[in-house]
Amino acid sequence: MTKEPNLSDLESRLDKSSLPRHVAVIMDGNGRWAQRQGLPRVRGHEAGAESVRAVVRTCRRLGVEALTLYAFSEENWARPKAEVAALWKLLGRFLKQERAEMLAQGIRLNAIGSLHKLPTATAQALRKVMADTAGGRQMVLTLALSYGGRQELTEAAHRLCRRVAAGQLRPEDVDEAAVAASLYTHDLPDVDFLIRTSGELRVSNFLLWQMAYAEFYFTELHFPDFREAALVEALTEYARRQRRFGQTGQQVEEAARGR
Repeated sequence: MTKEPNLSDLESRLDKSSLPRHVAVIMDGNGRWAQRQGLPRVRGHEAGAESVRAVVRTCRRLGVEALTLYAFSEENWARPKAEVAALWKLLGRFLKQERAEMLAQGIRLNAIGSLHKLPTATAQALRKVMADTAGGRQMVLTLALSYGGRQELTEAAHRLCRRVAAGQLRPEDVDEAAVAASLYTHDLPDVDFLIRTSGELRVSNFLLWQMAYAEFYFTELHFPDFREAALVEALTEYARRQRRFGQTGQQVEEAARGR
């Protein structure tokens, strides 16, 4: 029987010079993980919170600059009210529990989405940890909450239209840079690597603009089973890929040799 490599072995094979700057994760499968074990769906979300800790710690240790987690979509409001309420309570507890570690590790907490829709207690906890960690310079952890990519693009268009109407911007000056500067993620690099768990093969309205040139990685693992080793395996796969951005492979190789 072949022995599965341990985390140290996996990390030794990882080319850390080829890590993505910005990793985004669609954390899918918590509820299905719980149901397959005969547990309430909320138990899956609790197990998923442990995977969040593992992913955040591993990205920080390896030197990933930005990590964005799809924690709650606009469409998730349609879920059963009891499950939604439990999710917000779980997030509030997570924020309070992880505040000290984020401060110690230099992690700045960020949040994007329709944050005004969050329950009061959750919003207060979120604002406090964001303020407390604002000086973090080692990694940015962004939580997408009540988030939708089309919603984000629509709001960006509204901001640009208001600036044009006010005479602050000419229509011909509305270029890619102007759009990017109007997004929730204006202070983050574009996504390099998208990971989605649970075997689903879609982006589900997540960071539509920011993922224009992202590499995609899909795994059958449900998110509660996506821990350190699974993340390192995904990052190793990313490091093997050649990112061409419209160029030929030969051009990329020649540019790399010229560095």
